[in-house]
Amino acid sequence: MWTSGKIDGYEYHIKHYEEGSVYGIEEGRISKLLIRKDGKTLINYDRGWDIYPQDEAVIEVYEQLLILYN
Repeated sequence: MWTSGKIDGYEYHIKHYEEGSVYGIEEGRISKLLIRKDGKTLINYDRGWDIYPQDEAVIEVYEQLLILYN
């Protein structure tokens, strides 16, 4: 299932499942995750890391999404 939304001005798109997988973040339910702000991709996970979270603000959003969907 795909879920999209915004948190604190960060746009996110997540593909998540009912059960965890070896392809998920930390073997969890999220298999794809994209976080953008102002047209810039800040995090990209597509069954593996392409762009890791870098700054504290985006890490906070990432952690919130892990709690909700992973």
